[in-house]
Amino acid sequence: MREDGGGALKVVVRLARPLQVHAGGATCIDLELPSPVTVGAVVGAITIAHPAVARRVCDETGVLRRHVNIFVGADNVRDLEGLDTVVPEQVEITVLPAVSGG
Repeated sequence: MREDGGGALKVVVRLARPLQVHAGGATCIDLELPSPVTVGAVVGAITIAHPAVARRVCDETGVLRRHVNIFVGADNVRDLEGLDTVVPEQVEITVLPAVSGG
């Protein structure tokens, strides 16, 4: 993410393969959002750009689904401030649904 000089930050959101199909095959989503940026604002922007991805990330009430992990850099937002976590400049966000099986 980087500041473009107009008070907006460019945010790169990397998607795990299971989510890419819901984003038209994109491996990442580039967003431009007003600073400061929270993870919740990023999810809100994804909701507009790729509603099918957002439905798999948050439930109907806007709560992060328990089987989805969002990382700001190397840190899981569950260990930080959740969707209220502020995203620092030049740090990518990664969205990973849990994988299970036997």
